[in-house]
Amino acid sequence: MRLPEHIPTGARIVVRCTLGVDEHDRREKYRDVVGHVLGWDGETLTVLRDESANGSRPAEVVTVEAATIVRLKPIPERPKFGGDPISRHDPIQ
Repeated sequence: MRLPEHIPTGARIVVRCTLGVDEHDRREKYRDVVGHVLGWDGETLTVLRDESANGSRPAEVVTVEAATIVRLKPIPERPKFGGDPISRHDPIQ
């Protein structure tokens, strides 16, 4: 994949990285990172990975080497919901 020369800081992206071929099943393995760009110098992409939607994984800074990037694309921001998620769906009023 031809990578862009400039990626705007703060852009929300998904980047697919190759992890190599699995020795057991001989299939290519990938990892996806979703988050906001902190920096891009043409060699290394630094992303603030989003926390998981259910809160089981905190946000963290991830660096990705350009040679491992298979796909890169912008994605929209997550919708913002106010209040307690349980009370929004509580059928008993």
